[in-house]
Amino acid sequence: MTRGNQRELARQKNMKKSTDHTKGKRQDDGLSAAARKQRDAEIMQQKQKKALEKKSEPN
Repeated sequence: MTRGNQRELARQKNMKKSTDHTKGKRQDDGLSAAARKQRDAEIMQQKQKKALEKKSEPN
């Protein structure tokens, strides 16, 4: 019966490895590449606008 335990331990180890491997990656949000690119461009424009406003403010 040790073989069954060994299989179970290996299965758990592989599950942990696979979840750790995908931990840092972005989840698929269901958008096409063009839609994702457009969304990211809008976000970057907002960030740049905010940075310029902050930079131009007198201290």
